[in-house]
Amino acid sequence: MDKMEKMDKMDKIEKNENLPDSHIEHIRDDIDRIDKNILELINQRLRLAGEIGSLKEKNGAEILCAKRESKILKQLCDINDGPLAEKLLCHIFTEIMSASREIQRARKIIYLGPEATFTHIAAMKHFGRSAEFIPRPTIKDVFLEVEKGKSDYGVVPVENSIEGSVNYTLDLFFDSDLKICAEKYQTISLDLLSKSGNIEDIRVVYSHPQPVGQCRRWVREHLGNVDIEECSSTSYAARKAAGKQDAAAIAGSEAAELYNLQVVASRIEDQSRNTTRFLVIGKNPVSKTGEDKTSIMFSAPHVPGALYKVLEPIAKSGINMLKLESRPAKHENWSYFFFVDLEGHMDDPEVCETIEGMNKICLFLRVLGSYPRAKQ
Repeated sequence: MDKMEKMDKMDKIEKNENLPDSHIEHIRDDIDRIDKNILELINQRLRLAGEIGSLKEKNGAEILCAKRESKILKQLCDINDGPLAEKLLCHIFTEIMSASREIQRARKIIYLGPEATFTHIAAMKHFGRSAEFIPRPTIKDVFLEVEKGKSDYGVVPVENSIEGSVNYTLDLFFDSDLKICAEKYQTISLDLLSKSGNIEDIRVVYSHPQPVGQCRRWVREHLGNVDIEECSSTSYAARKAAGKQDAAAIAGSEAAELYNLQVVASRIEDQSRNTTRFLVIGKNPVSKTGEDKTSIMFSAPHVPGALYKVLEPIAKSGINMLKLESRPAKHENWSYFFFVDLEGHMDDPEVCETIEGMNKICLFLRVLGSYPRAKQ
């Protein structure tokens, strides 16, 4: 079959015209042939990845190379002329690269659990499903297990576009030497789930405090007299609701399938652009990709104008400051430490010089990591 015949068939499909059965079968034969080629090429890629893994093991190199993976995705997006959407392209090749890492060495990823939490979903989307994902009940447990070397990376929430920062995550960085290795933005869509699926049966609603805050208006309008009980996670809330006929949970749709619940109402969040930022934490620094972010934390002298002086090197350098947030220090009343996100990587001379200039003024300063800047 020549190129013109194939194009003619595709035109008929797009115009929704009837095609003879023989023509459909020819097209299906072409699809089968392409699928076979894709499978052969994926297996070839995995074998090559295995060879690279062996070389890395001999040299003691890290399996994860964020710079290389970011470059691959960017190159593929640049040459893609459709109809494959960029988001789907990135998803497909993230899974392929995840399988390649699995061939090199299976990785353990600790996340704030249990299963089906938004942290779990974010972890799978970042690392692909080939990794081994292990839930832990608290953010502190995630930090501790990565610090002890029981896992390669941890995934924790750090801020929500509506409710603000997850303060406990920020506080844990004060006593930890772990690095931020990556970030992931996950759109949060919340459903009301129950065993019966009937809103009239609900007497109590379980959820994590942040989703409750994100659905406050909807809950007030539709469940005004219902008791709200806070849980450690949306997934745990769904598990509790699954055991009671008069209970419901505010959670993601994945929890409904996992705990055999019915959707009472979907997308009940008060604002549709509800996004949570997650951090990937690990022990090793990440190489420069060219589109990076650097996070630091510091404390300033407790004197007038101190914060201005600390931030002055950023203003003079022209570096874009993406975030500034304060947290009360635990060791001294009415003292604060600050979190700053800067555009750029520590390997960029201007970023390095700026942070060195800040360090001369600060009482304490720690670079939490330079890592690829995620798309929001």
